[in-house]
Formats: sequence, C-alpha cells, structure tokens
Amino acid sequence: MWVALPLLCALAWLLGDPGAATHSVNTLERFQFKSWMLQHQKKYSAEEYQHRLQTFASNLRKINAHNSGNHTFKMALNQFSDMSFAEIKQKYLWSEPQNCSATKSNYLRGTGPYPSSVDWRKKGNFVSPVKNQGACGSCWTFSTTGALESAVAIKSGKMLSLSEQQLVDCAQNFNNHGCQGGLPSQAFEYILYNKGIMGEDSYPYRAMEGRCKFQPQKAIAFVKDVANITLNDEEAMVEAVALYNPVSFAFEVTDDFMLYRSGIYSSTSCHKTPDKVNHAVLAVGYGEENGIPYWIVKNSWGPHWGMNGYFLIERGKNMCGLAACASYPIPLV
Repeated sequence: MWVALPLLCALAWLLGDPGAATHSVNTLERFQFKSWMLQHQKKYSAEEYQHRLQTFASNLRKINAHNSGNHTFKMALNQFSDMSFAEIKQKYLWSEPQNCSATKSNYLRGTGPYPSSVDWRKKGNFVSPVKNQGACGSCWTFSTTGALESAVAIKSGKMLSLSEQQLVDCAQNFNNHGCQGGLPSQAFEYILYNKGIMGEDSYPYRAMEGRCKFQPQKAIAFVKDVANITLNDEEAMVEAVALYNPVSFAFEVTDDFMLYRSGIYSSTSCHKTPDKVNHAVLAVGYGEENGIPYWIVKNSWGPHWGMNGYFLIERGKNMCGLAACASYPIPLV
C-alpha cells in the first residue's frame, strides 16, 4: 500500500484535487525529517522510510497548525515525531487503563490556606533526575519510585535511586501489569507488604518484563503507609504537595500531549473519568501564570521531552482525570 501512496498523491494533485493530495510531502518537510533522523539516530528500511516520512510530515503540520493558534501550550518535534498516536499508545501508555476509583481513600484534608506556589525542586535535593521508561508502559513504576525517592529525601536528607524493574517484575499480585500498566497506589502497597524495594544499581531497568529477582537483604527503601487522596479532590492534592510530598497521579494522555514542548497543557478531547487514565506521573509543585493555575509535573520520557522532562498542566479542573487516583507514600526511615 505504501509504495503506491506518493503516486496517488501526485495524480490527485495533477487532477486538481488538493484535498486528496494531503499525503504529498514537500521538500522542506523532507529536509526536516532527515535532520530529525540524524538528531535521533534513526535508520529505516526503504519501505519504512516512506511510512515514517508521511507520519512525520503529518505530525509536523499538526505542530505548526497548533502553534499558530491561540493555545496555552506549544508543541514541537521530539522522539515521538515519526510515530502515530496508535503506535505510541501501544508502546508507551497502558494498554488497559487502570480504574483509579478502585483505590480506597484515607487522606483527611485540612482547611488551608496553602502557599500560592510550591516547587520541591527548589526546596533542596528532594526530586530525583528525570528517567526514561523506554518502549514499555511502566510509567506507573517511575511515578512510584519518584514519589518514594522524594519522600525518603525529605525525611532523611538522602537521595536514592530506586528500582522500577523490581516493580515491573514483582508487583503483579497487587493488580499491576508490568509493561501493560499499573497504579502507584498499588505499587506503594506492594513495597509496604514486600518489606522494601531495591536500588537501581542492584536491580537495573530493562524496559521489559522479566522474572522477579528481589533480594530482601538488598532493599534500601521502605513504606510505612500509603496516603490515598479522595477521588477528584484536587484541593487535597494541593495540600499534600504543599505540606508533605510530591504526589503521584494518573491522567489520560491524548494525541496532542505527545508533542508537548512548553506552557500550560490543557485539552478538550480527554476525559475526566477514573476509568480512562492511561499514564502515571509525579506532581512536584504548582503555581499560576497569567491567571491560569497549573501543576509542575515530572514525566518519565527522558530529559529531552517537554521542558527538560517536565510539563505544566492546568490545575483546578480535574484536567484529563488527574485527580482520579492521586497518592503518595509515607516512608519508613
């Protein structure tokens, strides 16, 4: 099918139907694709090259159209620019969304007031570096380790790097599914009942499911309790981030989020229900800009995605269901 496409496009154009020629790729787009390939060290077979070029050009047009409109965030090329959203969903997001509403809440919210802005990255060495989950829907494990790494650092002053691979391989009995998804709240429960999690150095990340190799004597971080925030109580998330710890949360990623570059993300196409969430991340702070309140969020797609691996998302509207299953661990230190 692919080989015929450029010919069909050329014919459509010659026959005077520009609408049917949407697959034609111009010289500038080809040049940008080759530059992008060099930057990201990509190589393709001849057949796949055409397919990836078409997808890249489509994404590039989407970025340009978005950036010329009136939006609170900008899009840009990144490591996902040669992929369709269907491919990205299959490789990087949960194949089966986890139902956040199954998590029992136990967090009692106070009455405030809370600081107008908080950023745990600026309070001290309390947020670990951005990691990269690779082509495995294991974001929930990175949200989990990120929250626990912060919790331990805040309590003890010691910054650890914890093993996502242990959670991928070992946490299935707590309704987690390796590269197919899971929830940080359930992963915290696993660490609590498992009596610990090992370090990244002794149980390194492989971006694929494997046999559980947990060694109790090598556990370096422990959970005493799990704070599960009430379903859709975004104000309680504000309190938790302001007073206690960065907070793990899940939300629904739609296609425009993948090409996010900067600014405050908001969406009209995502859902706000707990059964649609497909990606877990870590809120490390919040603030407000031009009258729009936002969360500061650590992602797990490496430091070259978004704003050095971070993004801002609109706060106060349960954007994309982000208040559906927020939680954080209380460490045993």
